[in-house]
Amino acid sequence: MSLWQRIPAVAASSPMGGDPAGPDPIHARSGLGLERRAAGARPGAAVASLPQAVSDPVRPDTACGRDSAAPIVRVEGLSKVFGDAEDRVRRRMRRGQSFAEAVANEGLAAPLDAVDLTVERGEIHVIMGLSGSGKSTLVRCINGLIAPTDGRVMVAGACVSSATPAALRELRQRHMSMVFQSFALLPHLSVTANVEFGLMLRGDETKQRRRRAAEVLDMVGLADWGERRVDELSGGMKQRIGLARALATDPDILIMDEPFSALDPLIRRSLQDELLRLQKELQKTIVFVTHDFGEALRIGSRILIMKAGRPVQTGTAAELFCDPCDEYVRAFTAHADFMHVITAGTLCRVIPEAADPPAADGARQAPRVDEDATLAQVLCAAHGADRIAVRRDGAPPRVLGTSHVLRHIGALYAERQES
Repeated sequence: MSLWQRIPAVAASSPMGGDPAGPDPIHARSGLGLERRAAGARPGAAVASLPQAVSDPVRPDTACGRDSAAPIVRVEGLSKVFGDAEDRVRRRMRRGQSFAEAVANEGLAAPLDAVDLTVERGEIHVIMGLSGSGKSTLVRCINGLIAPTDGRVMVAGACVSSATPAALRELRQRHMSMVFQSFALLPHLSVTANVEFGLMLRGDETKQRRRRAAEVLDMVGLADWGERRVDELSGGMKQRIGLARALATDPDILIMDEPFSALDPLIRRSLQDELLRLQKELQKTIVFVTHDFGEALRIGSRILIMKAGRPVQTGTAAELFCDPCDEYVRAFTAHADFMHVITAGTLCRVIPEAADPPAADGARQAPRVDEDATLAQVLCAAHGADRIAVRRDGAPPRVLGTSHVLRHIGALYAERQES
């Protein structure tokens, strides 16, 4: 049973009050429009052959700009086994066994097992899970650092998993960059030399490299640090340099593998803020790996939760919080700060007393918030008012009574206490 299916019963017994008439059908999951996206079944047969290898470099005018509505990254049935076992699994697959059958017959546990994933243009798609869940292996398959045993990775319509070395170099130098947890900076070089390193590898002229390095260092707040050696800097500053280096090539896609996990909490939050600011300005596509659910909630447009190499559920923060597909996902969300997860738009769907103007008396005088305003923002805006209006794209605003909002917050809190 989803969170919102249980809320009417919880609210009725909440100390903040409730409706004695009982549950309202609006609270059912279908009324929320939240569709559970749990992992699909593993493929029943092996992929007989991957698409033809990419022989030409991936170019923005032919690939990245081809179809702005299509997902920029698509992962289909991606599976991986390491070491000598991979050769044995592939031999079995050539004899007609599926990946699942080959792995089972070899008695193996696959680090990646039938992973499907789509990443939309301009979103921050978070991949999260516990250690050993396959997060880092997945992103290294996306940028071609690791070749999959089965399945394929498509980036802007080109098949990365069967690309030539020359095509992969072109992809990484111009269209995809990576930020590492360990910074991966060159300690004997200056800050500027580190930032322009990728530009040098792809053959950009010195003057152009220096100009671009200065631009991105200014973006990340290190404009005056270009001549310093990186070993003179703090961990937070080193990660800013890593981010600047990734941005220097102006990539379409940023892959960030637990970039802030080794940093102190205050520095981590500061860099999260910096990333969100830059994303608002640059609108990159970001694949972000973390094991911190709070971080995922804070920065992710959508979140994929993984377990033992397999996808468990994908959704927005509100979807994962309100409708976890199993106890594993529920455990991740149990202690999440719902005041910064649930939005005003969600409240409009689940509070049956929400009204549409002009029937709502006093709607014009009510404070207004956008649909994506968080519960915390709703309460701040509603301070001293008995109702609040929620602006909706292409539709009249809906009006919520402050008492009804408080009642549902009480129900949410009670539900979390039971988890």
